[in-house]
Amino acid sequence: MKKGVINLNTDNLISQVETVRADLNMNPLGIPDSVRKAIHDNISQLAVYPDNRMKKLKDSISSYSGANADDIIVGSSSYEFVKILCEFSSPKKAILITPGAQNYEKLLSMNSCDITYYATPEEEDFTLDIADFISHLSEDIDIVFISNPNGTTSQIIDTESMAFIAKICDGNNITLVIDEEYMDFVDDTASNSAISLVTEYENVVVLRNTTKFFAVPGLRLAYMITSNPVLKKTLEITGLPFAIGKLVEAAGEAMFTDQKYIADSRELIRTERNLVYSALSTHKSIRLYRPSANFILVKLQKEDISAGDVVEHCLPKGLHIRNCADIRGLDNKYIRFCFMNPKQDDLLVNTILEIV
Repeated sequence: MKKGVINLNTDNLISQVETVRADLNMNPLGIPDSVRKAIHDNISQLAVYPDNRMKKLKDSISSYSGANADDIIVGSSSYEFVKILCEFSSPKKAILITPGAQNYEKLLSMNSCDITYYATPEEEDFTLDIADFISHLSEDIDIVFISNPNGTTSQIIDTESMAFIAKICDGNNITLVIDEEYMDFVDDTASNSAISLVTEYENVVVLRNTTKFFAVPGLRLAYMITSNPVLKKTLEITGLPFAIGKLVEAAGEAMFTDQKYIADSRELIRTERNLVYSALSTHKSIRLYRPSANFILVKLQKEDISAGDVVEHCLPKGLHIRNCADIRGLDNKYIRFCFMNPKQDDLLVNTILEIV
């Protein structure tokens, strides 16, 4: 994305641009070459049973994330981990923040868990009021889910604020599950990730996966970080035998040590995030919520324009964006899209501005 006035002939450009899935929030750099090579070089490992210890992979994740290797549990998805947590703790009452990622509602409901929704106010840019939120945490709550950055609004909670929440949860015997699906895209992960809290609080569980940042949804590789000795022992005995295959293990070792891909990805997203925000911020017909991750939430201000209208307007040019009308706490005035490569972002910005 280039600064200044955008003058693109999008009719000519679209012939050169394939379908742009700006609704999926995945890294536009695509699959790392290191992952392709690792899978190619280890294809013979298909004939080998997985190693349940996965020491090299856990060491790679540890170096990448800062988590203690002994606190890392490897699996195929965050959804799988939440299923295990529900079976392990049998929560009866949970709190979810809205708007936000609600991927776990079904699992909680299947386990007869009553869900309370805590709404962040639109007039406050959907930021979480920490003091008010902790006033809702009491001993009758069993589990709290927080996506950080928020999976819908791209808003972030810093580590200091999250530590305050963790302390209150600990005092009320509440399991705090922090889904950091988009944390890899954040500029300063050290000041925002909750991984450093895991060693201090046994009630804190951090979830990470590789789907979005490493653009490998078909690989199925995720990890959970916890210092809870009972949970770790339970998983060791009955948990995740052969959770991932040898090819996935090799791919994971490669991606977490691919410093160039990691640096290039963060630089691209940082640049495009700033430029797209700048290009859209001067238009009074839309309201932006400053993003921390690799996507942005936008509110349409014109009464006669809906999210569905914008989505339909983008489709002929191969652009897919997210209509947020079905997300709890939002309506048909909200759209969301992720940052892609410069040419695709230019096209997307121009196309949206044609109708809003």
